[in-house]
Amino acid sequence: MRSGIALVRIATRLAATIPTLLFPIAHAHFGDGPHPVAPAEILTWNDEQRSVGFRSYADIFPTRTIRAGEITSPLVENHQDLSGVSYSWEGKTFTLDDYLQANRVAGIIVVQGGRIRFERYRLDSGPSTVWVSYSIAKSVVSMLFGAAIADGYIEGVKDPITRYLPRLAGGAYEGVSVEQLLQMSSGVTWQEDYVDPQADVSRLPSRILPLIDYMQALPRAAKPGTKFNYSTGETHLAGAVLRAAIGNNLADYLTHKIWQPFGMEADGNWMLGTRGGAEHAGCCISATLRDYARLGLFAMGGGVAADGSRILPPDWMAASTSPSPNFPGYGYFWWLREGGAFAAVGIYGQLIWVDPNNEIVIAMQSAWPSAGSRALAGQRWAVVDAIATAVNAEN
Repeated sequence: MRSGIALVRIATRLAATIPTLLFPIAHAHFGDGPHPVAPAEILTWNDEQRSVGFRSYADIFPTRTIRAGEITSPLVENHQDLSGVSYSWEGKTFTLDDYLQANRVAGIIVVQGGRIRFERYRLDSGPSTVWVSYSIAKSVVSMLFGAAIADGYIEGVKDPITRYLPRLAGGAYEGVSVEQLLQMSSGVTWQEDYVDPQADVSRLPSRILPLIDYMQALPRAAKPGTKFNYSTGETHLAGAVLRAAIGNNLADYLTHKIWQPFGMEADGNWMLGTRGGAEHAGCCISATLRDYARLGLFAMGGGVAADGSRILPPDWMAASTSPSPNFPGYGYFWWLREGGAFAAVGIYGQLIWVDPNNEIVIAMQSAWPSAGSRALAGQRWAVVDAIATAVNAEN
């Protein structure tokens, strides 16, 4: 249980901007049940509440620490002037600064070849700010599946998930393979609607066994492996499969397989469904911006630790970032972009974009004015492309 000092600290910090959340925060610290701030409530936060809340998940929700080790993987500062970067959107031209201001970017970092080419912080953030990444956790879980296969906990992606989670036998996920789960092609129905309180994403239980039973009871709309359907519930289920296979929690496995071996510089944390319970596998790792960039570098390097030892199978990242049969824009919990690039993406503008061909990683922490929209996503990709072009032009 966190101390009362921690409660006073966060309550004081939020008092001016999130008065309606102070009572739930108190219960998040001292209650024994599920956290009282549901995803639907987070979606009602205003700009100021997001700016503070996104950096304060460990003070609001139950979390488990992802621990940094004694060695930090260096990032050499070799900054480039990107003040002239501009991009076009719907017939208008905008600068990089326009994008950062209009889209409430808290931090952006551009790394090429292990060198920091650009780094900027806003919204009272800095290099030590630990910021929630939402669905970036999905891509991290994908890499942990690779680690579990390398460790021998999972035989391969063709395995039925019921081999590791027998509780799923006889229901909607009977006959679904690990690969189909990672590609979100189980064929099971799911509503990922962030503004509908009756959608599955809002109704999903926090406790792991009720969550599994909820997913188990969903109807099937298609044969496994034949239809893509984006489902955060499915990634939570993937986390349950992974935990059952490794016999460990996800935060500790991440600590020992990636965080410490690759040399992350700061502790992170992972939101739990309940105090002492299971991680939300589809959401809510919090980390510093530089450590998000390091996650991108780890993925780009194929899953090799700082000392050169292999963590992921040699072909894992190539398989993870290959187009799924039913949706060419998605791999194993990674979004696929043009030119061989791939990305981990979270609502409200969280991003790790990886371009292996040009050795570029771009990471962003943001507090967009809404969870997402065509305009917000379109401008993000336009500014990413413009930054990459400018960085490549200098090298």
